[in-house]
Amino acid sequence: MTEVLVVSLQELSVFQKNKLVLAHVNFRVKQGEFVYLIGKTGSGKSSLLQTIFAELPAEAEHSTVCGFDLKTLGKKEVPFLRRKMGIIFQDYRLLEDRTVEDNLLFVLKSTGWKDKKAINKRIMEVMSDVDLIAKLKTMPHQLSGGEQQRVAIARALLNSPELILADEPTGNLDPQTSNEIMRLLLKICQEDRAVIMATHNYNLIHKFPGRVVKCEEGSIVDSNNKLN
Repeated sequence: MTEVLVVSLQELSVFQKNKLVLAHVNFRVKQGEFVYLIGKTGSGKSSLLQTIFAELPAEAEHSTVCGFDLKTLGKKEVPFLRRKMGIIFQDYRLLEDRTVEDNLLFVLKSTGWKDKKAINKRIMEVMSDVDLIAKLKTMPHQLSGGEQQRVAIARALLNSPELILADEPTGNLDPQTSNEIMRLLLKICQEDRAVIMATHNYNLIHKFPGRVVKCEEGSIVDSNNKLN
């Protein structure tokens, strides 16, 4: 089988407000691969994720994500890149003034969906994936933290992404709920989607083994191994 690279970065430099955060980054992620991004606070984990989803500029010899060249990517192309990825944040970032269903509807409409039947079908599919169909008419503040994060995962899945970026997705959750979110992310990965997850939680890494990439001393160290 041909190896499908979802992320391919070569000699990448990552800048945050004109300050060099990471240098000489060589990082590749294959389809269906689960990668942990670890490191101290301020080590560049979030900045690397922001570069991958084109929030920060990419300065590199070579940088492609989901088939897009980050070096030549124009502002008008950024939304098309982001449709090929799902982004999950620690603080959920749901729209508090509308129901769960309307949160998902907002994303679909803003990414070009128009057919009502197709929209309703897709919302039901992703809510079924996260086992929350009963909460469609619920407001976000009425949900637990774990339920809000599952809605955030459902939102990330709406456009059938090739890549999921998860920035500390279990950071606000208790251990049991964190385990549930991890099982969900690993299930998504088994559907041939790549997942890159930034985390401080080393217990999760040992419990749910994956490839580990560490941000330290201004660059990255790739284990290319699975922790046992």
